[in-house]
Amino acid sequence: MFTTTRSLSLLGLDAGDLAPAVLSAADTVLPVGGSPLGVALSPDGARAYVAGSTSNMVTVLDTATDGVVATIPTGAGPRLFAFAPDGGHLYLTVAEDGLLTVIDTATNTITASVPVGAAPTGVSITPDGGHVYVANQGSESVSVIDTATNTVTATIAVGVLPTGVAVTPDGTRAYVGNILGDTLSVIDTATNTVTATIPGGGGPSIVAITPDGTRAYVSNNFASTLSVIDTATNTLTATIPVGVVPRFVTISQNGAHAYTANYGSNTVSVIDTATNTLTGNLRVGQGPSGVAVTSDDSLLYVTNTDDNTLSVIPLTLVPREGSTAGGTLVTINGHNLANASAVHFGTTEATILTNTPTSITVVTPAGGGAVPVTVTTPGGTGSLGYFIYFPPPLINSISPAEGSPDGGTAVITGFNLSGAIAVSIGPSPVIIQSATPTQLTVSTIFGQSPGTFPVIVTTPGGSVDDLTYTYLTGPNINNVNPSAGPATGGNVVTITGSSLAHTDTVTFDGIPASFSAISDTTISTIAPPHPASPGITLTVTTPGGQSSWTYSYEQPPAL
Repeated sequence: MFTTTRSLSLLGLDAGDLAPAVLSAADTVLPVGGSPLGVALSPDGARAYVAGSTSNMVTVLDTATDGVVATIPTGAGPRLFAFAPDGGHLYLTVAEDGLLTVIDTATNTITASVPVGAAPTGVSITPDGGHVYVANQGSESVSVIDTATNTVTATIAVGVLPTGVAVTPDGTRAYVGNILGDTLSVIDTATNTVTATIPGGGGPSIVAITPDGTRAYVSNNFASTLSVIDTATNTLTATIPVGVVPRFVTISQNGAHAYTANYGSNTVSVIDTATNTLTGNLRVGQGPSGVAVTSDDSLLYVTNTDDNTLSVIPLTLVPREGSTAGGTLVTINGHNLANASAVHFGTTEATILTNTPTSITVVTPAGGGAVPVTVTTPGGTGSLGYFIYFPPPLINSISPAEGSPDGGTAVITGFNLSGAIAVSIGPSPVIIQSATPTQLTVSTIFGQSPGTFPVIVTTPGGSVDDLTYTYLTGPNINNVNPSAGPATGGNVVTITGSSLAHTDTVTFDGIPASFSAISDTTISTIAPPHPASPGITLTVTTPGGQSSWTYSYEQPPAL
């Protein structure tokens, strides 16, 4: 599945003599199992290693045949990888056992297991292969391992829930993303001390550094963005919106693109690092987490944690889907593309914006269905894959249409929804749990401010915002009158407070009571029977939350 590009001079050809050529074949989806997280490609591109976080096993794949060549039992909870520069060893974090394991890639066996901190996750190796840096989520530290002796030589305190770590190409620094601390720690590898702390962009997680070492790209789990950090000044220079809950981020070997797997929107975002803009989203399986790119930037390997699969995606067309109305900006990657005279989507010609020997940027014409994309140059005409047209989405309803600021679940109905790549309520993206042509199930946002916001659904066919969703203020009880009644129940109780108009239930010690919400400040309810008790909990529940008060059941007077 990997391509080898031979020198044209060795072949005795000029670029103009060759027809345009596709970089790779069609998508492949491979079953791997075990809730896969990390994926790593060997430096020679011959093997892909996949960590099964629940199967406690690493699956080794032959990238030429997609066949499994080995399975390696690990400890509990394998997470992420780092290859030694020569490819001879692979370093794997094993979270639940608190280990860094060393895999001999010649034999695909574990040759060492090094105790590190609690819940190790991120791992990175110095360019000389001499030291490995491990981010320990559970102990708020980074462990430094000497690869010659496989021993811990330093432990460095960092922020809260450190997850990703990346060593710079010159080996002088390591950047650590502290999700709950919302910071980046910068470690001087000569002294193994933190020399700078950079404010985060909303749950900084995985860090990837450009090959020239000038920039760090950081996935922000809570903000659905990538932060771009200037490593010379350790300052934020750009923020790039991506998908929901971005997890792993990686950068192509030539530094031209960054890729991030968006767990909550089932996409991979492709970033042009020259402009720090999103060039497209590629739909993958459910819950993508890990991502690796081949050395020639032609294929992506993506672990789909919730599908138990590995997607192998050609990067010939980015994006590969767009609106039937046309107007989608598409980058075509391949070989022998210089001096293109025409690009066709099906039988319709596209507008060419830029053209190099390896890349063409076009604006799609209107169309429908799946159509072949062809490029014509002086060397001939070549097929560069297929582009899929999507009709614009339509949304009819959202249920419920209101809910708690603490989050929940909502179902959106409509048409042409199966290709959804993003849903947001107001400015906040939400997680897509499932999608069919007529229905989307999404998770609403935790911590959202009360108010009514537009519901925005985006598919390759376009965006629509015809619905609204209301985050309600939680109820508040100020008084209950009377605050006591007979054990036989039946008495009328008036509840006063605020945000009561949307009350769903009133309960006395968990027993449902009949009620009427008279206004936003008043509820009239009838106390149900209950054994005598000096103080039970009366609870009002609305879509915005709950509020409680004390109520007493009393025995009648007796001789």
